[in-house]
Amino acid sequence: MKNIVMIVGASVLVAFAYNFLLIPHEILSGGLSGIAILLGIVTPINTGILNLILNLPLLILGVMKLGKRFISYTILSVVVLSVSLYIIPVHKATQDPILASLFGGVLVGLGVGFIFRASGSSGGFDIVAMLLSRKRDFPLGMLISVMNGGVVAISGFVFSWDAALLTLVSIYATGKVVDTVHTSHLKLTLMIITSKGEEMKEQLLANLYRGVTIMDAQGAYSGEGRKVLMTVITRYQLAEVRHIIEKADKTAFVNILQTTEVIGMFDRSAK
Repeated sequence: MKNIVMIVGASVLVAFAYNFLLIPHEILSGGLSGIAILLGIVTPINTGILNLILNLPLLILGVMKLGKRFISYTILSVVVLSVSLYIIPVHKATQDPILASLFGGVLVGLGVGFIFRASGSSGGFDIVAMLLSRKRDFPLGMLISVMNGGVVAISGFVFSWDAALLTLVSIYATGKVVDTVHTSHLKLTLMIITSKGEEMKEQLLANLYRGVTIMDAQGAYSGEGRKVLMTVITRYQLAEVRHIIEKADKTAFVNILQTTEVIGMFDRSAK
């Protein structure tokens, strides 16, 4: 229930940022939402309807390829965002386009970041990133940057290059805030200390396409034996892994570290 409330509230916040700050100044957001905003401005079709239509193919693919929990939350987010865009009136909250792009990007980043924390996504390029991150060590940051760069270029050709630069400011602010709320690193190393090593191993191997290393350890104070499981994941998997760890052992101690570089076989499915 907590995750559902968080996703609903965050999705409404994103819709508010679009309709009150970005759309009135012809500033786009990143991803498919940015394309939906563009089409909503140049056509009579509401942005909410366009956002839902553009996300439908990816949602269908996600239902077939991704976990039920993640895709259910993502569908909820896309539906709430689309309905909110349809219901909330477009209103120019500020006359300054720079303030609109900056604070619009910040609010969108807050919303998307909290959706990530609740084990979901706002759809669009996030689903593509999740699909790729599960199977290959793909440069997701570069992929999303290229896609967003395309949105910026389209904004420049359709509206003006001033609008394109403001769109770039908005996307940059969104990315920084998402990283702050969620996590700022593309790859993460998890050190999981647990008394239920076998159960934890089975859950991780069954749900991740990543290798897991197990080490023996002993509690300094209690003297009791423990297992230390180490694995490297992408940031898109963090919310899912948190859920897996909680399911196997709610008392597990987890240390999450920044991983600068991975050498060797990162993807277990590539064997």
